Amino acid sequence: MSQTIFKSSLGAWVQRLLAAIFLGGQVIVHLMKGKIHRRNTLEQLAAVGPDSLFIALLTAIFVGAVFTIQVAREFINFGAGNLVGGVLAVALTRELTPVLTAVILAGRVGSAFAAEIGTMKVTEQIDALYMLKTDPIDYLVIPRIIACLLMLPILTLLSLITGMLGGMIIAINIYNLSDTVFLDSARNFLDIWDILSAMLKASCFGVLIAIIGCSWGLTTTGGAKGVGQSTTTAVVTALLIIFISNFFLSWLMFQGTGGGLNPGL
Repeated sequence: MSQTIFKSSLGAWVQRLLAAIFLGGQVIVHLMKGKIHRRNTLEQLAAVGPDSLFIALLTAIFVGAVFTIQVAREFINFGAGNLVGGVLAVALTRELTPVLTAVILAGRVGSAFAAEIGTMKVTEQIDALYMLKTDPIDYLVIPRIIACLLMLPILTLLSLITGMLGGMIIAINIYNLSDTVFLDSARNFLDIWDILSAMLKASCFGVLIAIIGCSWGLTTTGGAKGVGQSTTTAVVTALLIIFISNFFLSWLMFQGTGGGLNPGL
């Protein structure tokens, strides 16, 4: 009995994932036609960006502080305290801030997308849009994708700065490291490609979060219970896709001993 339920749930999940891929293709076609609802896009930009800023920055400052606590003592014991800022900068830029900011947005924004559109689906508001000759992809999906595509890189950059600030505060006040040494180390370790790779990752994550949230909302059935299930499944799927895509993006960008796609390394 349990195996049957598991297979049924897995099959439904795969079908919804395929629907999300198909939705992504539809979005590309619609964008090529230039169909963008500007008012809805501005509303979603505000919802994704400014409304998520505080939690993203708060997370980043503590992540930077905790990472510094974990590595500073060991580096100082090995006589490499001057490398703490650089190691923190590389870790935050390449992995921590893009991934953690995306995780925050998946939980906050992706769930909201699934819940909002799922509620519209089960209350037949999506059908009403079709009757009004309004395509839900143009009206609901594309503004959310554009908002995530544009705002997640900005949030990631601000989180990077805040995370570095949190790490520097810990390094100066607890481990007595010089702020000049800390910042010089970060400057020496970082390359422009590291910043660009973080922005590229964030953009990819933003698109994936928006597509999954919207697709799960559009495929919602079963009333209020279905909305709750879609919301939960959308968040879990978005997190899974973020971690999987992060592996492939990191492998593509930083594989081997060089800089991956960066010709300068």
